[in-house]
Amino acid sequence: MDDHWQNNVNQQGTEIPTYGEGGGQEYPYQADFPQQEGGGDEDARSDATEGHDEDAEAMYEGEYQGIPHPDEIKAAQRAARAEARKKARLAAAMPDEEDLAEQYENIMEDCGHGRFQWTLFIVLGMALMADGVDGFVVGFVLPSAEKDMCLSNANKGMLGKSQIYCIGQTAACFHLIESISLEDVIGGTIPIVYTYFAEFLQMDKRGEHLSWLCMFWMFGGLYASFTAWGIIPHYGWGISLGTQYQIHTWRVFILVCMFPAIIALIGLVFMPESPRFFLENGRHDEAWMILRQVHDTNWKAKGEPERVFTVSNITTPKTQEDEFIEIQSDTGTSFQRWTVRHTNLLKQVMQNVISLAAPDLRLQSLFLAIVWFTMAFSYHGLSVWFPDMIKYMQYEEYESKVKLFHRERVERFHFNFSLVNQIHKEGEYVHDKFMNIEIKSVKFEDSLFENCYFEDVRSTNTYFENCTIKNTVFYNTDLWEDSKFIDCQMENATFLHPKKGCHLNFQEENDIVIYMVSFLGSLATLPGNILSALFMDKIGRIKIIGGSMLVSAVCTFLLLLSFSQGAVILFQCLFYATSVAAWNGLEVITVEIYPSAKRCTAFGVLNGTCKLAAIIGSFIFAKFIGVTKIIPIFLAFAALACGGLLATKLPDTREKILE
Repeated sequence: MDDHWQNNVNQQGTEIPTYGEGGGQEYPYQADFPQQEGGGDEDARSDATEGHDEDAEAMYEGEYQGIPHPDEIKAAQRAARAEARKKARLAAAMPDEEDLAEQYENIMEDCGHGRFQWTLFIVLGMALMADGVDGFVVGFVLPSAEKDMCLSNANKGMLGKSQIYCIGQTAACFHLIESISLEDVIGGTIPIVYTYFAEFLQMDKRGEHLSWLCMFWMFGGLYASFTAWGIIPHYGWGISLGTQYQIHTWRVFILVCMFPAIIALIGLVFMPESPRFFLENGRHDEAWMILRQVHDTNWKAKGEPERVFTVSNITTPKTQEDEFIEIQSDTGTSFQRWTVRHTNLLKQVMQNVISLAAPDLRLQSLFLAIVWFTMAFSYHGLSVWFPDMIKYMQYEEYESKVKLFHRERVERFHFNFSLVNQIHKEGEYVHDKFMNIEIKSVKFEDSLFENCYFEDVRSTNTYFENCTIKNTVFYNTDLWEDSKFIDCQMENATFLHPKKGCHLNFQEENDIVIYMVSFLGSLATLPGNILSALFMDKIGRIKIIGGSMLVSAVCTFLLLLSFSQGAVILFQCLFYATSVAAWNGLEVITVEIYPSAKRCTAFGVLNGTCKLAAIIGSFIFAKFIGVTKIIPIFLAFAALACGGLLATKLPDTREKILE
């Protein structure tokens, strides 16, 4: 048996594994907790097992057939794993942190997987769902918001670009250096959520349950699409604040989208810090209390409250951070200690980032960064290309239906019907009335309006360009001089009770196709999420990533056959279904490759690389809308194929203990 295991015997004669002896700092947890009078440990243990009748205990069912008990199998696996790691340490002179990794894995196996992990799974899932909702909000509200807020073209672009941000990735780099804060978890959701959850999972559960967690990003997309579809197009659901201001439904939709983030914030208040983080920073008491909480929560929920958390000692190295805290607690003023602490924090962040290029991590970090970049470049590029291509096809269909009127003369006519999809050039309109009608997608060029009367007119995408307006009255219309008339000549034109501002036409601005496409795209990832979770630990992360990216690359060629809106939607769903497994595999392997002190920093840097690739891909792919399909498809294919092949060079981390 490994030197780091000591077998103690309790009052019932059961062997109790404890962790101790070895190079580093040995910390006896039980010594810090008061013993009961008259009995000490014996009374405490008897209280924990009160009502447990040893004589009535049933013999393990498989013992008659010589089948080993599951606990015996785990013990044998631990012994073999410890022996292998001991030989590796002797051969490579590994540091003490390896002992902590082995011990922590064994403790998590003793704690089991149960109610605590599932509770944490839901809370972190809501945080990840909030991040998924955020990815859709701007795209859904932009058509309505830009009209309602009278945004210029420049401001529209700034509002759209605000969807892609990297601030959260910077916050993520500080995790495992200072305690998790709620702002960090929500701001840098993806890096911290996966790192935090992984540190409560044992090795044989890690790949599967991290993959299940990935599904919440899909739930975020479904939630955003479904609620947008159900709320935004319904004008009557808005709230009026007087006659000058209205809270339109797109604002109500934004409020509804806050619910997952609020639920996550409330849940995180009751979640503990990662015990692995505490152990890495020498905070042994807090780590022991959290581990006992995990153990007791799980086994009580499984109907075995008599199980006692038997860990008494954990060997951990004495870190420089421990010594630094000891020194600063006794020297200098509070301001000096604050300054030194935060200066040291900044240095550690920079050292963590630089350490990703260390010789033992350099090649892995480079390969991972390239795979992340190629995946994000193609995925987000096509995510922009799909809806823009649908809009372009809609525009082409609209252009084919536009009616052109040239040099028409209309005199003393009462327009009491809607004007839709029309272009009027060099027309003359004299003594005409336009009353209680809607003018949609109509343009008047070089035309004359003389002695005309407009009343209760609603317009959408309608303009007067280089026209002459003489002795004409506009009463209670949204046609006013500063917005609808371009280079027009006004001669005695009167505007009475104009509906100034930008007014929404919900039938025009909120085509349900927008929401349906996003909903179907999110729903299409469901099979890929389920399959990746079920097979992540069976066939490995590398095959999942490489296979998913290569299959997705083949699917991009089918986009050459997309000659209709329905075909684009179909191939979009197919691409999302095949590519989601690669994302899940990347997130799992990124957590497992790096040691604890660098894990979240590496994840944050790689996720920042992903955002950069998303910006570049979105910009490039959008430039080819209406020009050619070949270049975007070729770029997506090349990126996915290169990334998929390179992914096969990454190490397999299925059997790797979380360092």
